[in-house]
Amino acid sequence: MTQNKIKGETGIEIESNQTTGKAKTSKERVVGVDIGTSKIVFSEKKNGKIDFSSQRNAFVSVDYSKFTEKILDQNQIKYHKIDNSLIVFGDGAEVFANMLNTETRRPMRLGLLNPKESYSIEIIKKILDELIESSGNSDSKLNFSIPDPPKGSETDIIYHETVLKRHLTEKGYTSRSINEGLAVIFSELEEESFTGLGISAGGGMCNVCLAYLSVPLVSFSINKGGDYIDDAAASVTGTINTRVRGIKENGFDLQEKPNSDIEDALHIYYDDLIMSLVRCLKDSIVQTSTSLKLDRPIPVVLSGGTAKVSGFKERFEHFLKMEDIPLDFSKIRIAEDPLNATAKGALIAAMHEN
Repeated sequence: MTQNKIKGETGIEIESNQTTGKAKTSKERVVGVDIGTSKIVFSEKKNGKIDFSSQRNAFVSVDYSKFTEKILDQNQIKYHKIDNSLIVFGDGAEVFANMLNTETRRPMRLGLLNPKESYSIEIIKKILDELIESSGNSDSKLNFSIPDPPKGSETDIIYHETVLKRHLTEKGYTSRSINEGLAVIFSELEEESFTGLGISAGGGMCNVCLAYLSVPLVSFSINKGGDYIDDAAASVTGTINTRVRGIKENGFDLQEKPNSDIEDALHIYYDDLIMSLVRCLKDSIVQTSTSLKLDRPIPVVLSGGTAKVSGFKERFEHFLKMEDIPLDFSKIRIAEDPLNATAKGALIAAMHEN
């Protein structure tokens, strides 16, 4: 197993595991979970370190046969039998999809449970069960991330949050939700007394939260994320999402001149996403500017897989300077561990709760 050790702003040494699997059982536990559209990340403090494990929030459905079931068992790929289908889920879904030259499907869409997938709730419960073992101690606490509801989806978030909270509570935890953008602030801005702007640019959407001393002042989301970029770039170039993601995740840089039609499309749609994000930020700040009386410049932290691409921070700074936002910003930076920042923040928030 490969491990990366990162020094967190909390002073805790963070151990990031590249392999995945269930968390170990303990008597009393405090854990954090990032339930994202493309990946679910589990975090827990162990021996003074924060340990992460994850599974892709994805699945592939194939017709049932004893032979296929045997192959899956031999390769230790997780699956669930539903009716006459085998549902391959988690990290194994990506492997199996590549074998079949097909796309994975998602239990979640745009940050929420996907109503177009009949088995979305059952599948996401299976993925959560792979990562989180039940706790037998009533003092165990679990914080899980939820998005800020996009406009028009305010009622959907109630269903999404309740379904997840019910399942996690049944596993023996006192479960609470935390806004995804606020989780980034808990993860990255402890030295700033949890004051600043946290942005989580994920697969399904971008979540933003402005907080002062851990109290949220402004929060919003936009329905654009990594999936939007992949889908749009694939559509206009006549290719498949898998190829677009491969280019995006292997050396693509927004500061370099495009060398292909796909790279050109990626530049265009990344700029569109970032511009939409900054303009929504401006609108949200303007609407609440009369009540915002902050006594210091605001640090900005960018996190999530979509923000991880080279040049994202520079493009964000470029568009931020173009807009007249009535707020003073200080340093803008990428989270130290962009893929795990939300899960870490959820854990830290749970550790601070009484």
